[in-house]
Amino acid sequence: MSDDVLQRIRVVLCRPSHPGNIGAAARAMKTMGIEDLRLVAPAKFPAPEARWMAAHAVDVLERAQIAVDLQAAIADCVGAFALSARPRDWSPPVMPARDAAQAAIGQAAQGPVALVFGAERAGLTNDEVLACQVLVHIPVSPRYGSLNLAQAVQVMTYELRVAAGVGVPAERGQMLATRADIEGLHAHLSEAAQAVGFYDPAAPMKFRERLRRLFARTQLEREEVNVLRGLLRALLGNLRQK
Repeated sequence: MSDDVLQRIRVVLCRPSHPGNIGAAARAMKTMGIEDLRLVAPAKFPAPEARWMAAHAVDVLERAQIAVDLQAAIADCVGAFALSARPRDWSPPVMPARDAAQAAIGQAAQGPVALVFGAERAGLTNDEVLACQVLVHIPVSPRYGSLNLAQAVQVMTYELRVAAGVGVPAERGQMLATRADIEGLHAHLSEAAQAVGFYDPAAPMKFRERLRRLFARTQLEREEVNVLRGLLRALLGNLRQK
């Protein structure tokens, strides 16, 4: 998967009371490649506080759509996941955040999927929870389980990005060492170890085998091998001058 599937994830904030939290949520979303924000009956929006907290995610705020109720915000979604810290006597099936993110990404292949967050103090109503197909809990410390709205958005959007398989960008331009490079390094290490009296081929003490096991656990780059061999050449050169 890729960033494309994240474009079908929607964050819905129901009745947010603080515009700064809206801006911070927009910033949290954009850092994870999610930009579809819907607001259900916000107390104050647009507002300068939202723009201040959004930083470089003001464009997410500018595209945000306001809905009169949750049903209108999720009408076109193939899935809706309600976020709540409170257990409910009657609720949809409950999932931890990580499992819910996996399920949401799977559904997003078919269409928009909504993550639904409640108001800062009261959270989601029972009717809003029941309008969704899954109730999601973020595992937090039992001693203090209060997450700020934007923090909860950040946690879930991060889990979605991981579930979508979008990892840390690989370094570019670094060539891995070939087997010939590695064999040359082993030979050079053996030569240096013999020159300083550390390694005696007549009593090998499995020196070469241990080195091979050590380097087998790494993915050396060609430049790294060249650095090591340059160091060995310098050491051997100094020994020969003495």
